[in-house]
Amino acid sequence: MHTTGLELDTHRGYVLITNGYTDNKADLRKRLSRVEGQVRGIARMVDEDKYCIDILTQVSAATKALEAVALSLLSDHLSHCVAEASAEGGEVAAEKVREANEAIARLVRS
Repeated sequence: MHTTGLELDTHRGYVLITNGYTDNKADLRKRLSRVEGQVRGIARMVDEDKYCIDILTQVSAATKALEAVALSLLSDHLSHCVAEASAEGGEVAAEKVREANEAIARLVRS
C-alpha cells in the first residue's frame, strides 16, 4: 500500500495515514459493486449458453467500468499523493512520479 498524507493526531499520539481516494471511497465501492454484478451476470450468461457477441458486449462494458474506476484512482493519486510528494521534493517526489508513470503504463497496456 502506497500512501502519503500523514497526519499527527497530537491528542491520541498516533499517525493517521490517508489515501488520495478516501473522499471518493463510497463512490468507488458503488462502482466496484456494479462491476461485480456485471461480472456475475457475464458468468451467468456463459452458464446459460448465451450468444458469444452478447457476452463480449457485456465483457466490454465491465472492462470500461473498471477502467473508469482505475482512472478515478489515478486522478486521486496524482492530485493527492503525487502533489504532496512533489511539495516535499527530493527522492520522495521522484518515487511518486515513477509510481504514477508505471501505473499509467499498465493502464495503457491493458
